[in-house]
Amino acid sequence: MVTQLMQDFIRTFGDGGDIRKYFAPGRVNMIGEHTDYNGGHVFPCALTIGTYAIARRRDDRKIRFYSQNFEELGVVEGSLDHLVYEKAADWTNYPLGVIAAFLEHGYTVDNGLDILLFGNIPNSSGLSSSSSVEVVIGVMLRDMFGFEDVTMTDIALYGQYCENHFIGVNCGIMDQFSIAMGRKDQAIFLDCGDLSYTYVPLELKDAKIVIACSNKKRGLGDSKYNERRAECEEAVEELRERLDIQTLGELTEEQFEANKDLIKSEVRQRRAKHAVYENQRTLKAVEVLQKGDLAEFGRLMNASHVSLRDDYEVTGIELDTLVETAWEQDGVIGSRMTGAGFGGCTVSIVKADCVDAFIENVGKVYLDKIGYAADFYVVEIGDGGRVLQ
Repeated sequence: MVTQLMQDFIRTFGDGGDIRKYFAPGRVNMIGEHTDYNGGHVFPCALTIGTYAIARRRDDRKIRFYSQNFEELGVVEGSLDHLVYEKAADWTNYPLGVIAAFLEHGYTVDNGLDILLFGNIPNSSGLSSSSSVEVVIGVMLRDMFGFEDVTMTDIALYGQYCENHFIGVNCGIMDQFSIAMGRKDQAIFLDCGDLSYTYVPLELKDAKIVIACSNKKRGLGDSKYNERRAECEEAVEELRERLDIQTLGELTEEQFEANKDLIKSEVRQRRAKHAVYENQRTLKAVEVLQKGDLAEFGRLMNASHVSLRDDYEVTGIELDTLVETAWEQDGVIGSRMTGAGFGGCTVSIVKADCVDAFIENVGKVYLDKIGYAADFYVVEIGDGGRVLQ
């Protein structure tokens, strides 16, 4: 694939110069949803699908982009002298925002670039195609311009900075961090409050991870994401009347139940309950995995979806149909929505000899009920963003 992309780059931008190759994966969060910005824990892993970048420095300050996922847009041109968000710039706002983040943090990008991208992550699926782009651009900038003191954690933070300050989406750090720091066959137990993390082997034995993409498109900035975040922040302020806390992630279930009457709105109570209980589920999930109890991990995944459906209300008929149908299938250890919700994907752990029937059965029910097809991906856990040799 990389050889073909190199040929495509030369056909698009011409031959010559120092052409380099990069990759950043997509990610799936196994449990711990909408906990990252609530000071809680998450449990994502990097995938073997992701975003490839082929790039070369220029002698001027132009930045030329070409994405094989958006071929109809052709070559999109930008400039180092005009790093501002513009709707017309479409997908190129993400790499432009990462360049702006590097400049904002004191790094000098003094030459333009020719950049070709190709991603095999479904767009708007909830597998973080945008964060994958941000990380692959960060890896590229570090390598191209010799920013040797930039760590992979920095690259994750600059990707988040791009989302928050350039794109205008108030996202947490999980997506960029797990994509930058992924490790083959391991998930990352990450405290989003202080960025402390532990790698935990995700030993599936005779099971596989199956991603189901609902094909309901959603954009984080257009969704209820920012609204949910604001509701949780308001709940924290109400709880601080009695509790010395900064985030919901600091609370146990017992502490929440004893003080939830401080939250004046029943809706905000449910939002806060999800954040607290989901964080505790994530802590338990790591414990049971370390004991090799995959069945209990699956039960925690199922409970996570119920909470996201009933308390946080971010699922919708598409994701609920995929998950609730999955629960009825032979060989399913656990299934839940993953990502921000309102469309996107589900993640299921399915016994290997049941995967084909699972995809056929869930796909048929989904098509009959929703009216269009879901796409299914049997995925492996891979390494994080990197330079390709």
